[in-house]
Amino acid sequence: MWNKVQRILDEKELSINQLSNLIGFKSNSVLYSFKNGKIKKPSFELMVKIAYALDISLDEFR
Repeated sequence: MWNKVQRILDEKELSINQLSNLIGFKSNSVLYSFKNGKIKKPSFELMVKIAYALDISLDEFR
């Protein structure tokens, strides 16, 4: 699932740090854990925050 997030980040020319700021996280460790496979099934809440921050539909992650 991270591959889809990364693709959108690349399209929007955003970094993980920028996404973390958009979401309102004080640290980007959650996103790096997701990227590195430590979080295999991200919570619905996290995916909603990512979708909102990237201004996309949750359907993009299906």
